[in-house]
Amino acid sequence: MPSTLVLAHALVGLAAIVAVGAAGTAGAAEPPGARRDLETLSQRRIFFGHQSVGLDLLAGLRDLAARERVDLRIVDAAPGGVPQASLAHARVPENGDPARKLRSFEAAFTDGRAAGADVALVKLCFADFSASTDAAALFAGYQRTLARLRSAHPGTAFVHVTAPLETVQGGVKGLVKGLLGTAPGGLLENERREAYNALLREAYQGREPLFDLAAVESTWPDGRREVRAWRGRQVPALVEAFTDDGGHLNPTGRLRAARALAAALAVA
Repeated sequence: MPSTLVLAHALVGLAAIVAVGAAGTAGAAEPPGARRDLETLSQRRIFFGHQSVGLDLLAGLRDLAARERVDLRIVDAAPGGVPQASLAHARVPENGDPARKLRSFEAAFTDGRAAGADVALVKLCFADFSASTDAAALFAGYQRTLARLRSAHPGTAFVHVTAPLETVQGGVKGLVKGLLGTAPGGLLENERREAYNALLREAYQGREPLFDLAAVESTWPDGRREVRAWRGRQVPALVEAFTDDGGHLNPTGRLRAARALAAALAVA
């Protein structure tokens, strides 16, 4: 698919998410195209490797499909391959070791769980990043993994996913740390996630399907970005209204993210 069409579809999807979110999510109509995207997904073989935020995304897709009355089949991945007209998913171990996650994702094609996939994607977790993560090295590892998989599986389209974010410590403790020149909790980790995500966008945005989870997580319903200033940089953070624990997505956050995920998968 031409890169301009991929970019246009992604922009329309994000604009629709913002517009609907501004009106509130409870009882709100879904954005134009949501049903069409879900119907497209329901006819494909999709393999999704993930951890716990991935379960949030799948719950969001189920919620969205129920609203739109689309029969979206989500199943656990098995060695027999991805069934016809289904989204097969598997947990890729383990949190805190992103290099192993990439190997685990690649192994799913070897052991048969991802066999026959029309579309495949792997999502790293916020727990895979620390304040000292080498974003460039991790991204290079991701590209090497994708290069091998593309060579071995030319019939599979790969969707790229930005790493999810955390909320940044606020309140009195966060304020005091800022005044002392110490980074509030979550900020340095988000800075490393954003460094990785920037590399991902630079390489693929507008050229190949990209699910920008971090952008969705850090954008308020009215379109404002949740960012924290740190040493001359603006570091995005997870909007508190989208989470109950600072990292995982609550029903509001997971539904917003599912809309964007459906749009990205539909053009893959």
